[in-house]
Order: sequence, then C-alpha cells, then structure tokens
Amino acid sequence: MEDFVAAARAFLTDVLFKYVPQLLLALVILFVGLKLIKLLNKGLQKTYNRRKLDPSLQQFLHSVIDISLKVLLVLTVMGIAGIKMTSFVAILGAAGLAVGMALQGTLQNFAGGVIILILRPFKVGDYIEQGTYEGFVESIQIFNTTLRTYDHRFVVVPNTELATKSLVNHFNLPQRRITVKVGIAYGESVEHAREVLMRAMSENPYVVQEPKAPEVHVDNLGDSAVNLILFAWTPAETYWPALFTLNEDVYTALGREGISIPFNQVDVHIKQD
Repeated sequence: MEDFVAAARAFLTDVLFKYVPQLLLALVILFVGLKLIKLLNKGLQKTYNRRKLDPSLQQFLHSVIDISLKVLLVLTVMGIAGIKMTSFVAILGAAGLAVGMALQGTLQNFAGGVIILILRPFKVGDYIEQGTYEGFVESIQIFNTTLRTYDHRFVVVPNTELATKSLVNHFNLPQRRITVKVGIAYGESVEHAREVLMRAMSENPYVVQEPKAPEVHVDNLGDSAVNLILFAWTPAETYWPALFTLNEDVYTALGREGISIPFNQVDVHIKQD
C-alpha cells in the first residue's frame, strides 16, 4: 500500500511539475492572444472607416482575419500545452478534404464572393440586373448576395452567378438616359411638338443638362402617327421617378397645347355584292 501511495505521489509530482506549468502558460497565452486579436480588430475597423471601405468588404475582411488569427492562436496554444500536432494536422487535413468535396458548390460561392469584393462590379446600394434577378444590393456576404426588389421582396443570389455571368449595374455611372416615345397625329407641327416637349423636360425637376442636354427626334413614321423619341438624362438613383413623371408631363403638355396623340385605328370596308 505504501508503495502504491509513493508511486501515485511521484506520478502526480511529475505531472504537476511537467504539465501544469505548460497548461498555465497555454491558458495565459490564450487569454492574452484573444485580447490582442480583439484590439487588432478594433484597430482595423478604425482603418476601414478612415479609408471608407465598403461595409460588405469590411465584414468580409473582419471575418477572414478574425477566424484566421484565432485558428493560429489555438494551434499555438495546443503546441505549448504539449499536444502533438502531427496526428491532429493529419486528421484535420483529411476532414477538410472530405468537407471540401461535400461543399464544392459552397466553396465556389465563397470564391465568387472574393472575386466580387476584389473586382467590385457592384456595391451595396447599386441596382443590378442579372438573368431573372433584379433589385437593389442589400448585402454582399461570403456565399451569397441579397437583393431587394422594388416591391420589397428579398432575393438571395449565389455569388457564383454574379461572379461568372454577365450582369447590368444600373448605378455604376452617375447618370442614366431616359427614353420616352410618343406619337403625334399626321398634320401636327413637329417643330411645335418639339418645343412643347423640350419645355416639359426642362421643367421636370429630375432631368439634368449633363452629360447631354435633352433631345427630341422623329423616331419613325408609323401607320397612324408620327412617332417621336425623347432623350433626357437624370441621376441614376432618380431614374424611375424621372421616367414616371416625364411620361405624365409629356401627356399633359401635349394635351394642354392641343396636340393630338392618335391611337391605332383600323378601317373596315364591307363590300356588298
């Protein structure tokens, strides 16, 4: 019995002197490391704000840096605590390979998110159109991008779709051109109609004179009308209000001036024997 107690005491003494200091040191490094990572993230956040980085890019960088530093810290702590890393790394590599094969599509979306955040074909707040997807960009996340449509529906689009296929960014340039088509009756003065329409566009609060002044041209000679086409420029964010109000202004201005807007008519001749 005494031999057993002595052996146990010797074993505990060896463990205390050999492993407890390592564990204590590992815990201290873990605690200090987490505090340093937190301070680093705060410093980087100030840098992001000072450089006015896109909010989505800030979130992406924060996630990547935070996770990477914490993984490195945990591996360092495990090494200090005396845990052999060879077997752990082999198991982690095998698990990573299996997970990677199972989540191949997810990894492609992650790569697509990286491409979007680096090349920046669009940013939060832009109005984009890609295939059947269309709406304002609400957020650019690691695996997908969320859009908000005009009728307030949220659409989640995989980043691969947006990174590898053609898309239209309606807000990429500061101004957009509005196109309005209207027909006037044959016999009406084109010059008079042009003056009326130019005045309507100049009075519209959304229409600007740059990069080009508004224009009115004869588009084509239709079956029952002389078809005019109007070009006007407006800031990208006011495109829809400008289009809707300009349509109304054109109709009101032509009616006020007594300029007829014809509609399609069909003459039917009945031949009697």
